[in-house]
Amino acid sequence: MTNSQRKQIVGAAIMDSLQSPSRMLVARRTAPEQFAGQWEFPGGKVEPGEDDVEALRRELREELGVDVQIGAELGGPDENGWPLNGTAVMRVWRAVITAGVPAALQDHDELRWVDLTDPEELTSLPWIPADRPIVDALLETLVSVDELG
Repeated sequence: MTNSQRKQIVGAAIMDSLQSPSRMLVARRTAPEQFAGQWEFPGGKVEPGEDDVEALRRELREELGVDVQIGAELGGPDENGWPLNGTAVMRVWRAVITAGVPAALQDHDELRWVDLTDPEELTSLPWIPADRPIVDALLETLVSVDELG
């Protein structure tokens, strides 16, 4: 399957700040059954006619009831982002909430702000396996920014 045939998924690393993040919002899935109870970056499928950023804004309004400012993309190993499985790839951006209070409206039963200054709080959660490499890459970018700081 070529990259153009893979389903494009978008996700957000919603943080309390784009400049110096200390917390990130994570979401626990309720479905499908194999992912229920596991944590993920909120987001979803890009619909026909949407660009990736438009899709991410729509998904976050539908799933969490929030509007966001989109920050830098967390580049993945593939030109289209992070491979999720044989048929889908995900692009992930940093984001901050600009309006609304996050609530688990669709697909999730719990939202949680995790402390980014304690990486173990984030890494100890049972992540959807495909999202775990993204978590590790995100933590690496936070450490490198902090060290340059």
